[in-house]
Amino acid sequence: MTALWDDGKAFVKNKEAFIRMKRSVYAVAVLAAAVFAAAAASRAGVGPNQEMQSLLDGYQAEARKADPGFKGFSAEEGKAFFNSKRLHSVRKEERSCTVCHTADPKRMGKTTVGKPIEPMAASVNKERFTDPKKVEKWFKRNCEWVLERECTPKEKGNYIHYMLSL
Repeated sequence: MTALWDDGKAFVKNKEAFIRMKRSVYAVAVLAAAVFAAAAASRAGVGPNQEMQSLLDGYQAEARKADPGFKGFSAEEGKAFFNSKRLHSVRKEERSCTVCHTADPKRMGKTTVGKPIEPMAASVNKERFTDPKKVEKWFKRNCEWVLERECTPKEKGNYIHYMLSL
């Protein structure tokens, strides 16, 4: 069997070759879809390890204690928190997380003195949000710098959920 173009020219000389070609194209398409799906899954939201889950559970308990109507952490609220800007009360300069970490948490940032900061998104930086002691250390330091106070457990949980969702 010969398949023909519209102009009548043959492009496959026999049925078996045509079937093999169709199977090859199908196999390549399936393989490409699998590779794309695996790549997408590796970049999708990353879940917390056991230690971090314990820390998040603690934040959740504290948030619920402060607000009995607390329904759980929100990546959207974490994103809004990350991007919010405020004026420092003494220095009268605009501050936010994005001053050092950039508006895209998947990109490198730098401190106000130019020291590089690895990306915040856990999908890009596998070390991010794996050590609760480091997380608490940096929340304490950075919340004080940006907000002039400690972050609430709800703010911390929302922020972490946002960074894990990227």
